Amino acid sequence: MSDYFFDIAICDVKRHEIIAAIANMSDRAIKILLADDHTIVRQGLKLILSANPDLQVIGEAANGREAVDLAQKLRPDIVLMDVAMPELNGIEATRRMVETNPRLRVLVLSMHKEAVYVREILKAGARGYILKDAIDTELLNAVRSVARGDGYISPSVSGALLSDYRQNVTDPVDLLSSREREVLQLIAEGKTNKEIATRLNLSVYTVDSHRAKIMEKLNLHSTGELVRFAMKHGLVD
Repeated sequence: MSDYFFDIAICDVKRHEIIAAIANMSDRAIKILLADDHTIVRQGLKLILSANPDLQVIGEAANGREAVDLAQKLRPDIVLMDVAMPELNGIEATRRMVETNPRLRVLVLSMHKEAVYVREILKAGARGYILKDAIDTELLNAVRSVARGDGYISPSVSGALLSDYRQNVTDPVDLLSSREREVLQLIAEGKTNKEIATRLNLSVYTVDSHRAKIMEKLNLHSTGELVRFAMKHGLVD
């Protein structure tokens, strides 16, 4: 009989451990507020997100004003936000949310791929932008990336965004990342890809990739043009 009660006690301990583990997973889950004026879209998103134990949908908003109110009350980690919503559009709603809670991260899920929408909502404080026709895996990757504190721009809109930036940027050097400017300077100084790789502790393949991106961003087509650009913009004497 004592073995029987011992087994029950062990089972009860395990049951409490499981319950505690589930509660702990819930506490650590990324808490998400859905903001979209279409019920069927919210239902679909909730189905996709809730199938993952590290993601938890804690609220739904049908318009921008409601989204702002719920963001203050529920304190989610992420707001999955549409751009075009009634009463208060997603851009203004994002601006108000971020002003109230700078730690809040907004990920935009929109049908619009035009650069103007992307630019304006990123200026408002959004940390990511993906399209509604994105596959499930991209949505999940974007949510987790933004939750980590990184940004996420869907590849299907990044081209339009880069083109828009090129048209509005005043100094073309600003198109380049810090690493790309470093590589450009070394190219202009006459270093080979292998020498640059050694200097920057990179692979030759990575240096070659940087070179290609620099030429693409600046619309240059030869090493000579790269050297002239670097000299013109004061990167080398």
